[in-house]
Amino acid sequence: MRLRLAIAICVCGALANCTLEPSYTKPPSSAEPPAAYQELGAWKPAQPADTESRGAWWQAYHNAELDVLEGRVDTANQDLKAGFARLQQARAQTRIVRASYFPQVTLNSYGTRARASLNSPRFPTNLEAVGNDFDVEADLTYQLDLFGRVRSTAHAALASQQASAADYATLNLTLHAEMATNYFALQSADAQQLVLDLTVDAYAKALRLTKNLFEGGAVAWGDVGRATAQLESARTQAADMHLQRAQLEHALAILAGENPSNFQLAADPLGPDPALPAVDAGLPSALLERRPDVAAAERRVAAANAQIGVARAAYFPVFNLMGAAGYNSVQASTLFSAPSRLWSLGATGALTIFDAGAHRAQSAQAHAAYDEQVADYRKAVLTAFGDVEDSLVALNQLVQENNSAAAAVKSTVRALQQAQNRYAAGATTYLEVVIAQNLALTAQLTAASVQLRRLSTSVSLIKALGGGWQNSRP
Repeated sequence: MRLRLAIAICVCGALANCTLEPSYTKPPSSAEPPAAYQELGAWKPAQPADTESRGAWWQAYHNAELDVLEGRVDTANQDLKAGFARLQQARAQTRIVRASYFPQVTLNSYGTRARASLNSPRFPTNLEAVGNDFDVEADLTYQLDLFGRVRSTAHAALASQQASAADYATLNLTLHAEMATNYFALQSADAQQLVLDLTVDAYAKALRLTKNLFEGGAVAWGDVGRATAQLESARTQAADMHLQRAQLEHALAILAGENPSNFQLAADPLGPDPALPAVDAGLPSALLERRPDVAAAERRVAAANAQIGVARAAYFPVFNLMGAAGYNSVQASTLFSAPSRLWSLGATGALTIFDAGAHRAQSAQAHAAYDEQVADYRKAVLTAFGDVEDSLVALNQLVQENNSAAAAVKSTVRALQQAQNRYAAGATTYLEVVIAQNLALTAQLTAASVQLRRLSTSVSLIKALGGGWQNSRP
C-alpha cells in the first residue's frame, strides 16, 4: 500500500512539472542587424566618459538648470508616478498568480440555535426539536497542476510584468527627453526673442530717421509707411514669441510636477554655437538590448507564448484535492473536546466533454495573439533602427545647415549695413533697406532655429539609442 502511494505521489509530481506551452525562443527580427548604421557618415561619435552615469544622460549637456529640471521629473512628474503604479500592479498580479502554486486554507466557524420540524420525515425521534450547532473547521483546497495551466499562467504573468518594467523605462526615457527638448526650445525662444527685441529697437530708430528725412523733404511718405509696417510686423513677431515662450514654460512646469502659475524660469538665450555631447551610436546589434520598447515587445511575445500553454491545458481534466479538519458540537463547552473532532479528505476531477468548439477557438485565439505580438516585436525592431538612422542623417545634414545659416547671417547683416548707409546718403530708396532688414531678420531667426534642431536631434539620438536604460528585468 505504501509503495503504491509513493508511486502515485511520484507520478503526480512528475506531471506537475510538465507544461504544454511551446518552448520559447526569442523570435528573430524581420531583418538581420547591419554591421554599421547607414547614416553614420560624417558623424563622428566618441566613446562616452566612463565616469558619467549612463542613467543621467542629460548631464552630458553640462547645463545646471537642465539637471535640476530633469531631477524633478524623477520625483514629481505625475505621468511617471502613474507609470510606476502600473508597474506595481503588474508585480502584484504576478504574485497573485504564483499564489496558485500553493494550497488555499480557509478557517470557517459558526454557531446556531435552531428548532427543527417535528413533522419532518427526516427528523430523528430521539433528538430534541430545539438544539445548538457549533462548528470550527479549516478547509484546504489545492489544484494539481498536472498539465501546467497554473505554471503557464505564471510564466505569462511574469513576462507581462517584465514588459511593464520596460514600458516604465520607456516612459522614463521619453519624459526626460521631452524635458530636455522643451528646455532647449525655451532657450531658443529666448534667443529669438532677443533678436526680435533688438530688431524692434532698430526698426524704431529707422522709423524716426525716416520721419525726420520726410519732414525735411528728403524722402517720400511711402518710405515712412514702409518703415512703420516693418516696425509693426517685428512687434507682432516679438509678441508671438512671448506667447510661445510662455507655453513652453508651462509645459516644463507640468513635466516637473509644478503648478504653471507658480513656475518661472529666467531668460537664458541659446548660444550661437552650442556644443553637442559626444554620443557613441555603437553597433546596431546592441540597439536591440538597449531599447526598452524593444524589450517590452519581446516580453509580450513570451507572455503570448505562455498563454498558448494555458489554452492547451484547457483540453485536459482539472483535479482538485480537498481536506477539512475541525470541531463540531451541540454544546460550546464540548466544542474542542476529542469526541468533537472531525476531518475529511477527498479529490475531484472535471473534464469538459462538449463545448461546441470553445476550447479550439481559445487555442486559435492564443496562437493568433502570439503571431500579433511577434509582428509587433519585429516592427519595434525596425522602428528602433529607423529612429537611429533618422537622427544620424539629421545630425549630418544640420552641420551643413548650421554652416550655411551662419554664413547667411554674416552676409545679410553686412548687406543691411550697406543698405542703411546708402539710404542715409540718399543713394537708394527705403525699399532696399526693407528688403535687407527682412533678409537679416529671417537669417538670424533661421540660425537660431537650426541650433535648436541640432540640440533636439541630439536628444532624439540619445533617446533612439535607449538613453541610460540598462537591460534588466525586475
